[in-house]
Amino acid sequence: MKSYLARLSLLGILLLGLQPQVNAQFSLIGQLRTRTELRNGVGNLPVKGAPAAAFTSQRARLTFGYKWDRITFGLAIQDVRVWGQDASTISNADGNRLMVHEAWADISLINRADTSMKFSPIEYLSLKIGRQEMIYDDSRLIGNLDWLQQGRRFDAAILKAQHKGWALDLGIGFNQNTDAFGVAGTYYTPANVPTSALSTQNVTLSIPTGFLPTTGKGGAPVVASVVGTNGQNQQFKSFQMIYLTRKFKQTKFSALMFKDDFQKYRIDSIGSATAGYVYGRRYDQAGTNSRVTYGAMLTGLAGKTLPISWQAFGYLQSGKDRDGLQIKNAYHYGANLMFQHGPLSAGPGYEVLSGNNDATIKAGETSRFDPLYGTPHKFRGMMDYFYAGTGSPSGGLQDAYLKFKYTGKRLITSLDVHYFALANTTFNKLPEAVPATPLASKLGMEYDLVANYSLNKFTTVEAGYAIMSGTNTLEYAKQGTMNQKDKIGTWAYLMINIRPDFFAAKK
Repeated sequence: MKSYLARLSLLGILLLGLQPQVNAQFSLIGQLRTRTELRNGVGNLPVKGAPAAAFTSQRARLTFGYKWDRITFGLAIQDVRVWGQDASTISNADGNRLMVHEAWADISLINRADTSMKFSPIEYLSLKIGRQEMIYDDSRLIGNLDWLQQGRRFDAAILKAQHKGWALDLGIGFNQNTDAFGVAGTYYTPANVPTSALSTQNVTLSIPTGFLPTTGKGGAPVVASVVGTNGQNQQFKSFQMIYLTRKFKQTKFSALMFKDDFQKYRIDSIGSATAGYVYGRRYDQAGTNSRVTYGAMLTGLAGKTLPISWQAFGYLQSGKDRDGLQIKNAYHYGANLMFQHGPLSAGPGYEVLSGNNDATIKAGETSRFDPLYGTPHKFRGMMDYFYAGTGSPSGGLQDAYLKFKYTGKRLITSLDVHYFALANTTFNKLPEAVPATPLASKLGMEYDLVANYSLNKFTTVEAGYAIMSGTNTLEYAKQGTMNQKDKIGTWAYLMINIRPDFFAAKK
């Protein structure tokens, strides 16, 4: 690790020294982003009387780029930590939070603007391959999740075509756990598996390859760290994607088809009668559970004296989810408007993500729409109660909101107000409840206030404060209890973002 860091530092110093000669070809951008948070009910309502949590997290990232006539290369190295997470002097076993965030190359295959390329049936074609961020449209379904300090990236190959105003991306990815000798087949254990787990006799048992422990027989997976948004506990084994877009004057059209495949598994256990058992999933079954998400989005601008930006979208899901449930009638749709007058803008919006209707859902089926690999923090409240790290209600979600924004030369402020409700009927299944009693649909109201100030061209300071005013329905839908949690959750943060461009010209 020390040798790796030394070489990386040497490369940076060398590039800085050569800056006058390589300015047109190389780029080197740094980032140091700290975020101090005070959490008292983020993701879920807080336990009554529980003290607030406070911490500072940090991302340090160095992004290197190189551009030649027919190749663009990108490499991003980052280190993500919480202040105090490590001792002031660490051992050789520590430091595993330093990682390659991106490492990709974009190879030009066809380019009519390049006269040396004789074969050009279309205007442009390239292949982007390697570890990369994927951002489509407004990151609603596919995004880089930049709010999280660690972000999101994909190991993928994407063929990018452009012709007569149309742009088409074809993407694929295929994941495996190891390239070790002696490994047969392509079974994929799709999570960050812990190295050990406690058995039913409280004996620590080592977890073998291909096994993922669960909370009891048939229970939820126990992972070392969450693998994605929406409480995901299973990374896809492979994906295939088609994305098509074109702009017509002030309106942009885009269509997406994303198919993700999940390794099949069987319920199993490890251990013995003496040592006790650890229940879990054994990923040694042939085939995958495949899910298909498809739909379209329109965004546009209208008006002259009072400019209006608008958006409308609709998506469906079919196939089988990661656990093999048949997906029936799963959908996501919505629309929003923003009216702008000088530095001020405001507007309403509404969106729905389908869920299970307890009155009609059948065994082996699900109607829950999964918003894939997007950036939920951007859309459904900054406190991440829905489709983020703590999952979402089985009854889906309705989100009606109003947004207000002021954009000055250096200061940007915003206020978002959300009304959250269940999208489908959810029964109260607590032992003391009358059978088939539906919950009230209202989940709660959230208020998000943010101010962002630009200190200089490389540095911004952002502060935010949010309140969730929840209900018993929210407590039950997310945590399975009633009257045991505070119904008010609060969150505050201060974020300093420094992004120097080491080759930027002085002005």
